[in-house]
Amino acid sequence: MTVQIELETMKFYACHGVSPQETRVGNTFVVNLVLTAPLEKAVASDDLEDTINYAVVYEVVKREMAIPSKLLEHAAGRILTALKDTFPQLLAIELKLSKLNPPFGGDVYSASVILRESYG
Repeated sequence: MTVQIELETMKFYACHGVSPQETRVGNTFVVNLVLTAPLEKAVASDDLEDTINYAVVYEVVKREMAIPSKLLEHAAGRILTALKDTFPQLLAIELKLSKLNPPFGGDVYSASVILRESYG
């Protein structure tokens, strides 16, 4: 049995971007995650040690979001790597990283990248 854990709309204020103003002023970013893992033991045991602790997942994402990157792809890739390193039992990760109100002169709610990785 595989289980998916989803964390939606994790918001962070960070300094990712190409322009000097973006790296100085920052912006609001949103991270959405779907983690897939064989967690049948947790289904039966009701024990936190048998699952992926999503409070720890949040802390991993928060730590990586605090490191400035020029590109969303780079920040998202770092998050994927850090999650897999922290939770080697992961079979797949889907991550969407969005920059709200991107600064390019148009009326755009967000610009996003979506990374999907399967392990196994």
